[in-house]
Amino acid sequence: MAEKYCVQDYTVEQILNFIKSNEIAIPEIQRPFVWKGKQVRDLIDSLFKGYPTGYLIVSKSPDMRLKDGTLSIGKKIMIDGQQRVTAMMTALAGLEVFNADFEKKRISISYNPFAKNDEECFAVLDNAILKDKKWISDISVIFQTNFDSYSFVTEYCTNNPEITQRDFNKLITKLIDIKNRKLGVIELFDKELSLDEVTEIFIRINSQGTKLNQSDFAMSRIAANEKYGGNMLRKAVDYFSHLAVDPKWYSEMLKDSEFAKTDYAQELKWLKDDNDDIYDPDYSDMLRVAYMSQYPRGKMKDLVSLLQGRDFETKDFKESIAEDTFKKLSVGVLDFMDEYHFKQFVLAIKDAGFISKKLITSGITLDFAYTLYLRLLSDTSIVKTKVKNYVQRWYVMSTLTGRYISSPESAMDQDLRRIKEKGFLACLNEVEETLSDTFWNVELVQSLETSYANSPYICTFWAAACRDGSDSLFNEGSKFANLITTMGDVHHIFPKQYLIDNGIKDRAKYNQVANFTYLDTPTNVAIGKDEPCKYFTKVWDQCSSGNYTIGNLKTEDAIKKNLADNCIPEDIKGWTFEHYEQFLVERRKLMAEKIKNYYYSL
Repeated sequence: MAEKYCVQDYTVEQILNFIKSNEIAIPEIQRPFVWKGKQVRDLIDSLFKGYPTGYLIVSKSPDMRLKDGTLSIGKKIMIDGQQRVTAMMTALAGLEVFNADFEKKRISISYNPFAKNDEECFAVLDNAILKDKKWISDISVIFQTNFDSYSFVTEYCTNNPEITQRDFNKLITKLIDIKNRKLGVIELFDKELSLDEVTEIFIRINSQGTKLNQSDFAMSRIAANEKYGGNMLRKAVDYFSHLAVDPKWYSEMLKDSEFAKTDYAQELKWLKDDNDDIYDPDYSDMLRVAYMSQYPRGKMKDLVSLLQGRDFETKDFKESIAEDTFKKLSVGVLDFMDEYHFKQFVLAIKDAGFISKKLITSGITLDFAYTLYLRLLSDTSIVKTKVKNYVQRWYVMSTLTGRYISSPESAMDQDLRRIKEKGFLACLNEVEETLSDTFWNVELVQSLETSYANSPYICTFWAAACRDGSDSLFNEGSKFANLITTMGDVHHIFPKQYLIDNGIKDRAKYNQVANFTYLDTPTNVAIGKDEPCKYFTKVWDQCSSGNYTIGNLKTEDAIKKNLADNCIPEDIKGWTFEHYEQFLVERRKLMAEKIKNYYYSL
């Protein structure tokens, strides 16, 4: 592998000059600048102190389109390091950068020469710094080619007479020396290097060991190929994912007049009025779903190869395969963006009880569910009225089993291939055979033994309660679903302080999810810190006294139904902290049974 790359040390000044002269070019496909001001500040501080900042990776590519619209013939392309280089460009060279909202802005870094050992000598410029004469408000002025050191030092020391020009000049010299700090640059000079090889090189050399994002490699291939419309396809993916989060940005998008004339722009215009946040896909989600909906493959590195024209059987590269891949991917993106498809899929997830974003525990599991929805719509063997139910069941199954949590791409790849070979219904039947009595009665019960409040098991339980229209605890007619969406209170059935006061001080024990339920605020306040045997007895006694201080349940039958809906054993009205472990065991069993009944009702 040694002949495929070399490692060079360049100064910060050299790298910035390479960027300015386009000797090293930042391709048009790179993501907008997403670093926060503090990250820029931390990078400058690291350079100032001589700390390592990781390697940059550049490579030669004859056909990659750059930010200025030209091709990169004879130039080196930055594959990894754009965020660091852009941070240096805005902080040291004083240039504006495109942020995550596609707006041009500057991040100005300030320097305090008077900072002591326990104080930060760099900060992001704000109004307080502007008013403080001790701070150099914008260090970029010092790095300008026409910087007049004498005049600058004289003026600063006039405003801060407690420091001598000699001492201040030493500090400025040290600050300017940032431009002489060296950064390691990995130069790849074999353009045929595979994605795996590039990633492996980076992991082995970069001290941070950060893996390169495979979706970015795919996007680089897409945006670089204007012949097959990749430049507009890339924008469609970026713009949709941005509008899904910020619909108001639609008017800004229209300023891209070239894109506004495309079919993609017509397909995504509905997003300007959309405020649903159940599924806000980023560019990686979109690319993955569009790809998997068209190919029975789940690995993004395969998409990169297909975009290059790779024939997986002959191992050759063919232009016809690249052309066909762009066509299929375009269809996949348009299908993804289609208003009817997208809204019907989100509706299916909501109808399954996942009515709030806080119940969604895995974005990649949601990605596969949408992929499945799009594939089943075009599957002639599937009754179209059943598509929603099949997608719901697969989503809940994969959530409960963690199907796409460990090695997700391999799992998705395997599922897609099996579905193609055997048909979806056969695959679904095979999977459901693994959901045995042991799974429901033992494995799921054990999985509910957790204090992780966002575990997929408790979130599925909440979804089950939303789906079957369960009333909240102690309140007939007050739906559990309403508390999920309107910020109801999460209540410890055995109050936390009560358990602590009685010797159960382990956070992982008193915060067991089996000890949680949602309550409306008045009910939560009425219960306070009372022990369960006390407040549950009050609820039973209210039926005869008519003095309703907790909830509104008026009969014993109503209480029993309400407890069953909330999976709480009736015997709880006589239990103290000594019965807490027994309560957890019994409630987990009831919760698992509710989830099982819920699953088979889909």
